[in-house]
Amino acid sequence: MLSKKTQYAFQALSFLAQQKNNEPQLIAEISKKKKIPLKFLENILLQLRKDGILESKKGKGGGYYFQLKPKQVTLARVIRLLDGPIAPLSCVSLHFYERCKNCDEKHCGLHDMMVKVRDANLKILETKTIADLVPK
Repeated sequence: MLSKKTQYAFQALSFLAQQKNNEPQLIAEISKKKKIPLKFLENILLQLRKDGILESKKGKGGGYYFQLKPKQVTLARVIRLLDGPIAPLSCVSLHFYERCKNCDEKHCGLHDMMVKVRDANLKILETKTIADLVPK
């Protein structure tokens, strides 16, 4: 399940993706238009900037805008950045792997099934981008 933080991130990113010429948008404007609490949004946008997805400009005409093109930012990247693992179990995670304490992965039906679940999710999340969230 996506956290509220990640849901807000997707709302803000899709809003930014709809702006003509990638013009910077004030945090207050994004917050108001998307009904996202301002302090929460500040934290989210800062994380997205630190990861290189967004950039910010200070002063008149400033705000946040895409450093990368929206079609270059996968949904999986944003989820991992803000929520961590996509996999339902840590023993099947590609980026956040941890061995289960009381389990033999070679003979675990649950492990084998969750690998399939992870792969099915990633098939979508690694190919769909922020550009795909923008209404046509």
